[in-house]
Amino acid sequence: MKRMKMRLRLFIQLQCFLIGSLVDSSILPSAARPLSITSTAGSQAVLPCSWKTSLGEVAPSACHVQWDTPPKTIFERYGDAEWQAAEFKDRAVVPEEKLESGDCSLIIKDVQIGDTGRYESFMVVEEGRSRNTRVFIQSVKLYVTDHKSQHFHRPGEDLVLELHTPHSFRVVFQSRNSSEWSDLWMRGDENSPRLDKHPILEQLTLKKLTSSDEGTYKVIDEQGLAVSTVQLSVEENLPAFKAHQTLSNIPTDDAAKSSYSALLALSVLVSSFQILHLL
Repeated sequence: MKRMKMRLRLFIQLQCFLIGSLVDSSILPSAARPLSITSTAGSQAVLPCSWKTSLGEVAPSACHVQWDTPPKTIFERYGDAEWQAAEFKDRAVVPEEKLESGDCSLIIKDVQIGDTGRYESFMVVEEGRSRNTRVFIQSVKLYVTDHKSQHFHRPGEDLVLELHTPHSFRVVFQSRNSSEWSDLWMRGDENSPRLDKHPILEQLTLKKLTSSDEGTYKVIDEQGLAVSTVQLSVEENLPAFKAHQTLSNIPTDDAAKSSYSALLALSVLVSSFQILHLL
């Protein structure tokens, strides 16, 4: 009997742990936590916002939205008038027609690594001729990650390096047998017989690969941050399953943590059923 009680107590403790591990912050009320948005450099990010959650269904007399990266304002729309901070020039927008219907989401085009941070949205409500009140709507954490990939090619083939964004400024190279980084390309460079920048697309082609081209290539933006990292292998007897293969989307830390949490929860669930079977 005593042994059974101990098993039952252990089972209850494991169940509590399982429930705790399955409770993700994403199911908590939005008012209690900021939303988290993850995007990759060069893509488009949408930072959610709905003023109806705070102001109700009745639209303010004039829709006036502000987005901050505390402590400064980086975007503002009032009717058809729009303002953007210099670092978001021609990249940030809240469509006027969506704003009037309640959607104050901020769209950031061509997101950069440096855009990572916390964003807060506010609606400015008129309370008289000379008084306005800012009503807090939503807090969003934006994470912008770099691209990681691994390429396999045979000698004589070409490597196409994606620059991902017009803000990519240079490409650096580290040979497999070296610890030194060297400049391979900078924006504005003229094309060479082996290195060619596409006239329209953000692509750089390294032609007629040799074994000396093996190593790591990094695309760097104007702030010196890595937009992408490419590992290149050049093999004469490349297996058929590796030919022209590109391994992309290497899991980020957040993805790894999510996978670990899922495995942990599954492990506890299996153990719980095993214990229940022994009771």
